[in-house]
Amino acid sequence: MVPTVIWIGVLLLLAVVFVVVAAPIITIARDLEMPLSPGKTDRCPVCGMLVAPHHDWISQVRHGDGTTVFFAGCKDLFKYLLSLDRYAPVKDRRNVVSVFVTNYYDGEVIAARTALFVVGSNVMGPTGHELVPHRSYVAAEDFTRDHDGRRILRFDEVSEAILHELM
Repeated sequence: MVPTVIWIGVLLLLAVVFVVVAAPIITIARDLEMPLSPGKTDRCPVCGMLVAPHHDWISQVRHGDGTTVFFAGCKDLFKYLLSLDRYAPVKDRRNVVSVFVTNYYDGEVIAARTALFVVGSNVMGPTGHELVPHRSYVAAEDFTRDHDGRRILRFDEVSEAILHELM
């Protein structure tokens, strides 16, 4: 039978290994999933606009290497994601860690993959017609009714054809 002191020593050693090795990895992964704010000089890689002045429309993509790319609206975000080889040839879509958009009604940054997007409304973003993001289906329905929206889409339903409709 192994003495209790040895077991305590082994448990302490495992705890130290966790703190030294695993905790920083968990923190890095969590940080990659948190939205950031653009700096004054951050530009949209699609349209070239400065992003920070358009705080109500900011969206962002977080890559696995820690880089964050900001956009002046959801339309440009989706153009980027659907044509990554054009806008960021060294990036891989499978390595996109997180995607965030700005919720239309309260200006909070929300996960794009769970957002709903209204297409064809009379609300214009910084680059014209936009995909307008909402946190809930009820909010998207209200917006659609109030702003003559044509339809509500989930993240994975946005396509090149939808983007073409917004031109």
